[in-house]
Amino acid sequence: MEKNLEFPDLLRLIDERSTAFRAAVAAAPSLDAQVPTCPEWTLLDLVKHLGGGDRFWAAIVGAGPADAPPAEATAARAALEVPREREALLAWLAASTQLLLSALREAGPDAGCWAWWSALQTPRTSGGVARHRVQESAVHTYDAHLAAGAPQPLPAEVALDGVEEFLFTCVATPSAWPHKPTAFDFHTAEGRSWRLKVDGDGARSTRIPAPTAATSEDSHAVGASIHGTASDLVIYLYDRIPAESLHVDGDAGLLDLLRAWEPEE
Repeated sequence: MEKNLEFPDLLRLIDERSTAFRAAVAAAPSLDAQVPTCPEWTLLDLVKHLGGGDRFWAAIVGAGPADAPPAEATAARAALEVPREREALLAWLAASTQLLLSALREAGPDAGCWAWWSALQTPRTSGGVARHRVQESAVHTYDAHLAAGAPQPLPAEVALDGVEEFLFTCVATPSAWPHKPTAFDFHTAEGRSWRLKVDGDGARSTRIPAPTAATSEDSHAVGASIHGTASDLVIYLYDRIPAESLHVDGDAGLLDLLRAWEPEE
């Protein structure tokens, strides 16, 4: 069974994806370029979002266990202004990432902090924040490349962790599924698979073996199986590409129900 990425790897990947993001911004023809995957956003808006997020989460991690994010951090994010000159903007973005990385290093992986997600499968810790920020940085790097006219898949190391991270963080909930209980299987071309079960007890995911004839009998309760590269699955989960871009077995309409579901927690 594959292990999760270690904390130092998560910090390295945040740094790497931020560097790739800055390179995409530097190469773009204009900061006013539209971001197709973030309607009504320009590239400048995307930079502000990612850098502001880095600073926001740095403050959250630094504050330690709490029931809400620090009021000062929330106010600072709402009032955030960024340089409009490209070189200064890139320097601000690099400094934003370093603030996040410094806060994470100082806290270590197990320090508690506020987080918006359910603690059902992802802990509310600096380690949980680091794992999620890898994916935030990676997906927005994809957005930036797309805005620059040169879309690129997510690196395999990032994407393979990203499918599970999304299911464990963005989907897991104790809120009841309002439809008939079912399950969704996610299969990567690279050989890793997960099953998301949804029922009256909520939603939770587990790793499962890659599909084979020997495991087919276990799939009778699966409503839909989604197949693609790890990168495509992450990009789909973040609503960048439609389900039609992937191979779906079973009832594709269930994916629309899953997309529309807004759990209370």
